[in-house]
Amino acid sequence: MPEQVTLGPWLRRFLCEFIVTERNLARNTRKSYRDTFSLLLPFVSRKLRKPVDRLAVRDLTSRLVLQFLAHLEEDRGCSARTRNQRLSAIRAFARFIGSRDPAHVEWCGHIRAIESKKSMPPPVGWLTRAEVEAMLAVPDRKTKRGRSEYALLLFLYNAGARVSEATQLRVRDLQIGGGNGGHDIAALHGKGGKTRQCPLWPETERVLADEVLYRSVDDAVFVSRLGTPFTRFGVYRLIGRCAARVPKLAERAITPHVIRHTTACHLVLAGVDINTIRAWLGHVSISTTNIYAEIDLTLKANAVALCEVGQAHPARSWKEDKDLMAFLKSL
Repeated sequence: MPEQVTLGPWLRRFLCEFIVTERNLARNTRKSYRDTFSLLLPFVSRKLRKPVDRLAVRDLTSRLVLQFLAHLEEDRGCSARTRNQRLSAIRAFARFIGSRDPAHVEWCGHIRAIESKKSMPPPVGWLTRAEVEAMLAVPDRKTKRGRSEYALLLFLYNAGARVSEATQLRVRDLQIGGGNGGHDIAALHGKGGKTRQCPLWPETERVLADEVLYRSVDDAVFVSRLGTPFTRFGVYRLIGRCAARVPKLAERAITPHVIRHTTACHLVLAGVDINTIRAWLGHVSISTTNIYAEIDLTLKANAVALCEVGQAHPARSWKEDKDLMAFLKSL
């Protein structure tokens, strides 16, 4: 089968050359594209009863792509957002072929005509200050392992770091002990290879200084009980285990991203400027950060409604009034 017709050579050029050298896409994006075709090719092979290495470009029809997307949602339990991410990778591949071989322009048009599925953004879940403090109190700081787990949880809350940023943090990324003009900071390596600097609270600086004592600059800051760097799955398990020990959180799904949302919401409620929060969290667009400003407006609107209810019903107990005032002061 001619190379221009076979799917394999096109896919190799797309994954190994185009998205790496020409597009210079982020590592996680390249990995996501590869994962898409690792799922798609076996699916098409089974449907057509044809070996993967014998698949042609035109075997990848729009009908099969739609069946694959339905398989992701129905059989693998993927969300609409994941389905759309997989479709984006397939569209990019079709555009790559169509722009280089006029014979495949019509095929490219059929693939790119597949619509993304409308999906609602997931609600922003976050914790109150009391819930965060309860989680931080779970690790036993009398033990070395407990101190390491406490340091990781505190850092995630302080920095609002993504889980990948925490697991990739190295000792050389920390500037603590007054070595940066009196400011303690951590350099976080985020999406797209971008680096941002996040200020550290005195308590965070203290526990991190103890954590990295006697380590080399290339060592990971957060290590597991086995002495190996924490993985993203290890961080998920740690947070899930600590949340399960807090009665109010036992029934909720608490993830590292919930901690990140919590940091942002607490900064908004503390009156920090939205642009400062954007830089703190490493958002590319201010529109991403604006969801936290909307949460602030919702909370304050609810507080006003509570005040109006209190005026309309003066027969409230002393304890209810005290709780309401405490809530308003916390905003």
